[in-house]
Amino acid sequence: MQIQDLPYPDPGVPDARSGPRFLWWLWRNQLGGQLKSLAWGLLHFVSVSALPFCVGLAVQAAVDRSGTRLALTVGLLVLCGTGLAVGDTLLHRAAVTNWITAAARVQQLLARKAAHLGSALTRRVAAGEVVAVSTGDVEKIGWFVEAVSRFTAAAVTVVIVAVALVVYQPALGVVVAVGLPVVALAVLPLLPRATRRADVQREKAGRATELASDTVAGLRVLRGIGGEELFLDRYRRASQEVRHAAVRSARMWSLISAVQVLLPGLLLIAVVWRGVDLARAGRIDVGELVTVYSAVMILTYPLRHFEEIAMAYSFSRPSAKRAARVLSLERSTDTDGTREAGVPGGDLYDPVTGLLAPAGRFTAVVCGDPDAAGRLAERLGGHPAEPGRSVLLGGVPLDDLPLDSARTAVLVQDKDPVLLSGTLRELLDVPSSGAVRAGDALAAAQCEDVLDALVQGSLDAADPLDARITERGRSLSGGQRQRLALARSLITDPEVLVLDEPTSAVDSHTEARIADGLRRLRSGRTTVVFTSSPLLLDRADQVALVHEGRVAAVGPHRELIDGEPRYRAVVTRETDEELAAADGMLLDGLQELEEIEESA
Repeated sequence: MQIQDLPYPDPGVPDARSGPRFLWWLWRNQLGGQLKSLAWGLLHFVSVSALPFCVGLAVQAAVDRSGTRLALTVGLLVLCGTGLAVGDTLLHRAAVTNWITAAARVQQLLARKAAHLGSALTRRVAAGEVVAVSTGDVEKIGWFVEAVSRFTAAAVTVVIVAVALVVYQPALGVVVAVGLPVVALAVLPLLPRATRRADVQREKAGRATELASDTVAGLRVLRGIGGEELFLDRYRRASQEVRHAAVRSARMWSLISAVQVLLPGLLLIAVVWRGVDLARAGRIDVGELVTVYSAVMILTYPLRHFEEIAMAYSFSRPSAKRAARVLSLERSTDTDGTREAGVPGGDLYDPVTGLLAPAGRFTAVVCGDPDAAGRLAERLGGHPAEPGRSVLLGGVPLDDLPLDSARTAVLVQDKDPVLLSGTLRELLDVPSSGAVRAGDALAAAQCEDVLDALVQGSLDAADPLDARITERGRSLSGGQRQRLALARSLITDPEVLVLDEPTSAVDSHTEARIADGLRRLRSGRTTVVFTSSPLLLDRADQVALVHEGRVAAVGPHRELIDGEPRYRAVVTRETDEELAAADGMLLDGLQELEEIEESA
């Protein structure tokens, strides 16, 4: 896989049983790139490590005044230099390719899982955690997957050089062969503590990211209630905790780096000490001493990769664990379904609550519990996060359909829809039947002032559809974002449209016009709206009251408001005391009427 071929046609099915298993799965799935990186790494490291032997041969040739051997050594140096340059260039290219492709695969897997789970994802994993996994954690995972092949090439090179030194000059080669494992493995006792500190740092950073995400998302509300400084103080404290944890982690890694510098230096001193004694005794030549000395110096370069792989694994292991936790989440129902793909038609019926939305009608649902309303809206869309009896559309269980078919048949817009950054044209470019034009949907959702605001904010956009929307639509008010989301839902023109509080952030005049536009544009289509707004309820074909998990009453809005106290309590926001007083006044009035009739 090359960078220009991304994204993957199919990122595969990950092994998400644990973090290490997930890292191993990623490495295996780009084996070709890993082998290519290993080959170029060996060429690079071997060329670097061969330079001391060439230098030693050149020195000895100069001492022996041998022009032939000196010319041969020059040729070997040119060959090593060429191998070093080619190997370094192509190793870097292969390493970057492995890094980017591994990170891209993880991002695709996370995006597919987010689309697969839908609203169930943020119920099981905090939004800040998902953001952290899909940004910083992806880079750390890609770093380790890429570093494995370079580390392998470095380790093989160290073994080759150690064996070559033992063969070339046994007296000094044995010292190097014994010292190299000590140098390479000396940092292992320090790794567990470094890993723990890195885990603490990452955990605190995740909490700070989550707090920052929540603060930014609610910044408009915080400004309204004067709570900015409170939340800023919380984030400031969380940020300081991250800083302290990062400093503690950096101290441990600096100690590991110091060990990686100190021990090779001590090995070099031991080699020189022993080499000088052997040279004085005449047991080795000057060129051999220079060769071994230079080889030990050069070996500090591949040995640095031992520290890098330890650091990469320490940082990527918790990142891979978090990614595996997200990727291991599953829906409560089988998304493949047991029926063939297709979009059924007919009445929408929920056997759990008894809610029936007749085909082609505008049904409003009043529910006193907003959380219960959200769960019911999700269940009406099929394949809910919580297991239970399936909703029926035209007698067909939605949970038996493939997830894509269920989502095509029933579109659910929750009470907090998200607007993605980009142009308005891109926002409204959604899968649709083609029967509803963008202009009609925007008009029905009363988005005229929204278009004006977008054009004013984008000076280079003559067409409102080319105006840009900032991330999550933060430059717009809550009502403007709500209306744009409604227009996007109307464009899709699904068989069944379920809206959860679609006008909660708009004024009453706008809400009345939206109700009329919604009824007109969805004529002949099944529409279910969860609301307690009298303006929407009055325009519905029928209203259903859901009380304690069951449909308690069905009828027109005016009849329910007059004859159903529980319905009236939700719609008019009357308290229990007000209801009791109203009932008492009604009884008193009836008694007075009876007394008048008896006296007459």
